[in-house]
Amino acid sequence: MACPVSIICRALRNVGLVLFYYVFSIGITFYNKWLMKGFHFPLFMTLVHLTIIFCLSALTRCAMQCWTRKPRVTLGWKEYLYKVAPTALATALDIGLSNWSFLFITISLYTMTKSSAVLFILFFSLVFKLEEPNPFLILVVLLIASGLFMFTLKSTQFNLEGFIMVLLASFIGGIRWTLTQVLMQKAELGLQNPIDTMYHLQPLMFLGLFPLFVLNEGLGLSTTEKLFRMSELQPLLYSLLTLSVGGTLAFGLGFSEFLLVSRTSSLTLSIAGIFKEVCTLLLAVGFMGDKMSMVNWLGFVVCLSGISLHVGLKTYYSKGTGPSLRPLPGRDNPDMELPLLTSREDACEPGHSDKAAQLQVLQ
Repeated sequence: MACPVSIICRALRNVGLVLFYYVFSIGITFYNKWLMKGFHFPLFMTLVHLTIIFCLSALTRCAMQCWTRKPRVTLGWKEYLYKVAPTALATALDIGLSNWSFLFITISLYTMTKSSAVLFILFFSLVFKLEEPNPFLILVVLLIASGLFMFTLKSTQFNLEGFIMVLLASFIGGIRWTLTQVLMQKAELGLQNPIDTMYHLQPLMFLGLFPLFVLNEGLGLSTTEKLFRMSELQPLLYSLLTLSVGGTLAFGLGFSEFLLVSRTSSLTLSIAGIFKEVCTLLLAVGFMGDKMSMVNWLGFVVCLSGISLHVGLKTYYSKGTGPSLRPLPGRDNPDMELPLLTSREDACEPGHSDKAAQLQVLQ
């Protein structure tokens, strides 16, 4: 039986990991919204972020290789193009449209609409047979859909164009996370570690988003004084610095999710995601001036109820004889280990090797 001191230490560690995740998840939402007020090139911003994530992923892989003294996985061209490309394209469109929507809508509307991604994840999980049909899923869908409708009803800051962008991003996000799960579950690819997945996805994501960037922002970006037609060096350096900060936050978000789910569980990440939505909405109303009526708040509560029910159902069925979702390789897989966070105490914990890390991102 673990002593009280070790229990307290694990609890403090888990709280720290959740707060670490909140810093990047909430931070990048508000940062991108702030940046879009003066820099109206969201697709270019996304391309810069992808480049930074790729570089940081490569450095992390090198550090992990030096620590474990084992070579990291590198896919061949055939597997890379045929098996990774669909996931990369869906991810690029999801992130690109999400960032693009910040030009039109408030953070509160973005947060609520993005929560509808759970609906599409459910749909595509059923299509790809990752999730078993369940009558309670109908209730989950009704709660989330009705909550989203109530939130947008008579909203004074509603923008149809931005709303459609986020809704489309949520739809593509359902495809994205379903394909990501399938990709990471293919043991022959060796992409169980999300750092390796991020490393392999970024180049194809960049190529997939680049044509859309050229069509929509190429001419405007080439004539803006903030970059290519700058008359002074200071505005250029400022633009590059702000874009780099966003890219670092984007990498930190993916890495903090990995830390949280690998050291705790997917349930912790799911519950943390629910409270993150509440924190984001409260901060948007308090600091960004977003306006919400009583009906909007009620819709938010109804939507969160649907998401909470979904999390509860997944927890219940995962403990039964037939799990509703196929788990990813867990802590018994050495490739999922985080050497810098692994201690002797963890290795001696009862049942430590039985913990399964399952990817469930509620964004």
